Amino acid sequence: MIEVEVAEVELAEVKDDEFWMHHAMNLALKAQDEGEVPVGAVLVLDNQVIGEGWNRSIGRHDPTAHAEIMALRQGGKVVQNYRLIDATLYVTLEPCVMCAGAMIHSRIRRVVYGAADAKTGAAGSLIDVLRHPGMNHQVEITSGIMADACSEQLSAFFRYRRSQKKALRLAQRVAENGAPPEE
Repeated sequence: MIEVEVAEVELAEVKDDEFWMHHAMNLALKAQDEGEVPVGAVLVLDNQVIGEGWNRSIGRHDPTAHAEIMALRQGGKVVQNYRLIDATLYVTLEPCVMCAGAMIHSRIRRVVYGAADAKTGAAGSLIDVLRHPGMNHQVEITSGIMADACSEQLSAFFRYRRSQKKALRLAQRVAENGAPPEE
């Protein structure tokens, strides 16, 4: 009986995780619409949104304006405290070192991310800041929720950006030479 109840709780948590990750992916679209790398984050406490964010570093000329930071800042204002105890942060891409540090300082209970980031991931892919034994707070990590969809959202953005750059180079050659190069 207890095993069945545990399984039901775990299944409910996975459904909740997918629901909130879908919400984060929608926020990532806002970043994409603004010409930013499409990463979205939603901060949830007691099944209520207390913070939302999407990447805004380029538009705000602010290297700290990552989706996670934006959501944590908003969450702190909502609860009127920089400690976000028992909150869960859902983010489409594995957090970087800066964002992981902010999560530790805010004392969130858990981070749930979609796509792993082998180059800058600080939740286990490159390094694991969030569960480092020397830290004064450990953050629970759930990884890989809707990973394929999150990865594809990022990949599609970068494919599109590369095609834009290629088209721009071609247009510049045409402007310089008067005709497109023969292929």
